Amino acid sequence: MYLGLDIGRQYVKMVTAEKTKTGYKVIDAGCRLVPEQNATYDPEKIDHSHWVMAVKELFRQQGFNPRKAKGLITGINGSSASIKQITTMEMPSDELESAMTFEARKHIPMDGTDAVIDYQILGSNKKEVDKIDVGLVACTKGVLNNHIDLLKECGLKPGIVDVNPIAMSNAFSFAKDIPDDGLVVMLDIGAVSSTLVVYGKGEQFFTRDLPIGGHHFVKELSEKKEIGYIEAQDLLFKDGLSASKSDSTSDNMNEVGIAERTVYDNLIEDMRRSLRFYAKQTGQSFFLKIFLTGGAAGTPGLSEVVKDKLNIECAVFDPFDSMDGADDVSISNPSQYTTALGLGIRGGMDLG
Repeated sequence: MYLGLDIGRQYVKMVTAEKTKTGYKVIDAGCRLVPEQNATYDPEKIDHSHWVMAVKELFRQQGFNPRKAKGLITGINGSSASIKQITTMEMPSDELESAMTFEARKHIPMDGTDAVIDYQILGSNKKEVDKIDVGLVACTKGVLNNHIDLLKECGLKPGIVDVNPIAMSNAFSFAKDIPDDGLVVMLDIGAVSSTLVVYGKGEQFFTRDLPIGGHHFVKELSEKKEIGYIEAQDLLFKDGLSASKSDSTSDNMNEVGIAERTVYDNLIEDMRRSLRFYAKQTGQSFFLKIFLTGGAAGTPGLSEVVKDKLNIECAVFDPFDSMDGADDVSISNPSQYTTALGLGIRGGMDLG
């Protein structure tokens, strides 16, 4: 049994999965709020002690003993790591490692500690002879050590450390067939940021961190309606995007001056820019569908607005769709567990 543990900014999520002859079977899934229940969420006030308490409480809540897991797989957030697909000349492995370390330094926010890298040769480049495509993942020693220290404080034995955007794509590849043509877009909406991932068969893997998350949805509604944070959270959960519509019945109000930009407009604009950048870099712009994942993915009305504004099919992703054992697991928001499930599956790939 593998334990995928996703330590988010607002929730910690766990999925336990077992490898079967045909794939995986989900054993259990659960989540726990990191801050105090019924308190206004302030990301600036969350620290190590809150996460440690939340992880311990989550295990207690699920009646789970982490020692029973064959392996623990956790992830580092996309904003703290760099994931790049790089095209380079074929070279001996020691030279490639030096080249990748040099490349990594250009992309990760250095904090005075050394870069930690992992890379995989993906194969020959389709367009250029004598060149190879390499998947590079990097973070700093400081980021990795902080993460490992946190796990130890939770009483856990650190295992595989993945990066969340790759865990997301692993969960997707497991649940759905990747089409032969075209690109899949995933948007994981976390508490304070969202991760965009674009990939397809034989196409360039791309990820970008967008600085808007579910916390900003709630904050904007709270300020607009002049209501408390918890009340705004409940209203958003119930009514979704329609909750933030202006109370004014006059249609002319919106036509005077510049239309009010919402947090959703800003998020969609960030997505549009990222997809344009991808198309410009790769020459590929056949985006088949956008899948929303994460805690705020199911916000009522969000997938419809994304579809209308970007003119690309959009749906909320259920990572447990057609998965063995899913019917026996009681969860209210499946898309929130995409990364945790992807981490659990990674255990089966690496630890077999």
